[in-house]
Formats: sequence, C-alpha cells, structure tokens
Amino acid sequence: MDVHLIDGTYELFRHFFAVPAAADVNGQEIGAVRGVLGSVLSMIEGGATHIGVATDHIVESFRNELYPGYKTSEGVAPELLSQFPILEEALEAMGVVVWPMIYFEADDALASAAGKAAQDDRVRQVFICTPDKDLGQCVVGTRVVQLDRRQNSLRDEDGVVAKFGIKPESIPDYLAAVGDSADGFPGVRGWGAKAAASALSCYPHLEDIPKDWREWDPSIKKARALSESLFSSWDDALLFRTLATLRSDAPVFDVVEDLRWKGPRAEFEEWCRRMKAPGLVGRAASAKAKSVRG
Repeated sequence: MDVHLIDGTYELFRHFFAVPAAADVNGQEIGAVRGVLGSVLSMIEGGATHIGVATDHIVESFRNELYPGYKTSEGVAPELLSQFPILEEALEAMGVVVWPMIYFEADDALASAAGKAAQDDRVRQVFICTPDKDLGQCVVGTRVVQLDRRQNSLRDEDGVVAKFGIKPESIPDYLAAVGDSADGFPGVRGWGAKAAASALSCYPHLEDIPKDWREWDPSIKKARALSESLFSSWDDALLFRTLATLRSDAPVFDVVEDLRWKGPRAEFEEWCRRMKAPGLVGRAASAKAKSVRG
C-alpha cells in the first residue's frame, strides 16, 4: 500500500488564492474549502487509499514560546483563517482522517505520520504531499518522498541533495544557517544558501563544524568569516535549528490501517448542500463504489 500525507494548511492557502470566493448557504466564505475537498477527492479517484491530512488548527505553536519572532496568524486574512475549522469538519465528513494541530504544527504531524507509516513493512511508499522545504528532512531514500501535487513532481533523497546540496538529515541545520522568512527566524549573518550547502555537505550538523576555521575543508570559501559569524551567534543558531526541526511525537494514528478511506459519512451530503457543492456527493459515492469493486 501507499500512504498519502497531505499538508492541509498549504492546500487551504493555495486554494484560497487560486479559486474564486464562494459563500455557503449562511454567507460563510468556503471557496478554499470546496477547492481542497475536490482536490483530495481527486487523489482518491486516482487510486489513493490511505490518506491523512494535517492542519494548523491555530497558527501559533510551542515554537512561539521558544522564539518571540516566530510566525503567528497576524496578517492572515480572516476569510482564510475562518475556513480552517470548516475544512477539518468537512474532510472528516468526507471520511478522511484529519489531524488539527494546536500545540504542534501541521508539519510536525506530517513528520510524525511519515515516520510511523515507514515503520510498517506493508507500506510501499510514503508520499508527503507538500513542497515545503522543512519536510525535506523527512525524506528517506525513495521510500519516503515529497510530492508537489501542483507541479506534479517527486523529490526523493537524491532530489533533496540536488536542490539543497545536502542530505535530508542536514535540512534543520541548513535552515538554521540560512533562516526561514516564512517561519520568522533570520538565520546566521553571512550564511547564504551556497555557504550553508558547502559547509554542511562536509559537516552534516552544526556541531560537526570545527571551531578553528583553519581546520575546515579547503573547498569551503570564506571559512574564516563564516566561522566567526557562526560561533559568535552559536546559541541563536542552535535555537533556530530547534525551530526548524520537526517533531516525531505529534499525535497521529495508531496503525496505518486507520488511514484507509472507507467512503463518506452520512452527514457529507448535508455538508455539500450547505457548501452548494452537490457534485462532490456523486463523486464521493462513485469513488466509494470503485474502491469496493477494487
């Protein structure tokens, strides 16, 4: 079996900016929700059998307690934020397993689920459906991969190395060095993508980097400046790496079979009526019938 793990937060943002606004029977904006439901249903129609969706039920997480500059919901359109709980309930009505994160982030749930699914010998491949660079740290060979559904592209371990110049295990160190504007931390002064890739391809983790720049691999340019910058802001670098490191203990599923899609629940038809999306009912029913025949 294959397991598909979907970044619901990314999908909701993507559809919010990609599809026309639409209101349900009560005037609530639900255009992005309808888009995500149709997108997930298309995966099921395409043969996906075991699916889990992670969402940021609230944008803030434990990382905000560690670093005051970490991302918050400030500036996010209320019309978008209001659709998160609607999406979670609608997906559950469609019969899809959802992990709404509060203390953790959606990325932590995806990382936890990917690690757990990969432990099951019955699982052929785990697809983490998001282009988010953070999730590159979860890639393992060709068995746990990232799937960018928008670009229809796969990124396995060789793909991570090709894109970032480092192996998946070094992604948190890489992000600590270069920073992550989307998550709100700046990285280490003077450490751009090329410098980080050059250093971390030789020394996979920050602790592996010699404190004496004269001991650095000669292929690394501007070693002295990079060393002085890194070790003068060492505590910040370690903090940034903690922020970039995805957790493996987020609450997800007990066994992989929990992720099997068994069809929509009885209340899904009412959800579709409220969202003015009757076509989803027939599609879900047809997908269910097809899965039973298969």
